[in-house]
Amino acid sequence: MKPKIYEGIHNQEQAMTPTANIIRDAWVFGIIPEDETCEGWTIQGIDALYDKVTAAWQPYGHLVSNLPPELRERHARIYAEAIERARATGWDPELDETD
Repeated sequence: MKPKIYEGIHNQEQAMTPTANIIRDAWVFGIIPEDETCEGWTIQGIDALYDKVTAAWQPYGHLVSNLPPELRERHARIYAEAIERARATGWDPELDETD
């Protein structure tokens, strides 16, 4: 059986997904460089990244407000860019009755 391969954060049909957020958080914490899109990664690689991101969040109670200023600023920048990109491609953060 062929392993499932991740298409990359900038190639996803939906911009704001849990997998994309794992990658963004990995950028915030410097686990992977910001130019790493994870394109071509196996699902096992994404799962391993999730584990590292979860461990990085633990000292901060998984709350942005608990991050030190440098990380909080990086988080704000990365997520602002992601939201801008997502909206440019038609993403609407409002949920409707079908969501």
